[in-house]
Amino acid sequence: MIKITNEDNMELMARYEDNYFDLAIVDPPYGLDIAEKSDRLGKLKTKWASGGSFKHYKYSEWDKNTPTNEYWNELFRVSKNQIIWGWNFYDYNFPKTKCFLMWDKIGRDDRADGELAWTSFDKPAKVFRYSRADAYINHCDSKIHPTQKPVKLYEFCLSKYAKEGDKILDTHLGSGSIAIALDNMNKMEKMNLTLTACELDSDYFQTATKRINNATNWQSLF
Repeated sequence: MIKITNEDNMELMARYEDNYFDLAIVDPPYGLDIAEKSDRLGKLKTKWASGGSFKHYKYSEWDKNTPTNEYWNELFRVSKNQIIWGWNFYDYNFPKTKCFLMWDKIGRDDRADGELAWTSFDKPAKVFRYSRADAYINHCDSKIHPTQKPVKLYEFCLSKYAKEGDKILDTHLGSGSIAIALDNMNKMEKMNLTLTACELDSDYFQTATKRINNATNWQSLF
């Protein structure tokens, strides 16, 4: 089952008891203000207004700030285990762990070669190698969000760290890649996973739900 809502993640988490979710996989804003600073995305305000070639991205201030301590405390309250992408950008005292993840983008430009995730698992650190070109340039994923993660990356996370029947939480749905990955794992591996997720931005929410519907034949649950 996939349940997705258009709401603030603090409101969503407040409805659930302690340790309700088996695993939270989250990718919060890194606080880089990417739409303003990136050479490519910094033109979005003009391009979006004029109907230019980047119209599928919406300029907003969603990446100006990182989550508050209240968010992190609530995330750890409602979930037993966590995978947190971009943990190195956050000013929070995460517990010590040996199980870091890295998405190696096999990059050949001046952008970051990879992204890091903190996890709560007592397992060896792992690297997932999947090129940016395979993910987006070759159209394996339809990119609808500036910081979109590939479906294959979420499949990797679910296959390595989720158990059959787990309840999964995502507090920043973004492009919806996690929902497509979860549906794939349920169909291919019979994992019987459920997903509860939310997205605050109404435009990204609508675009993500359309993408999920097209990929999975999912019937919306609000």
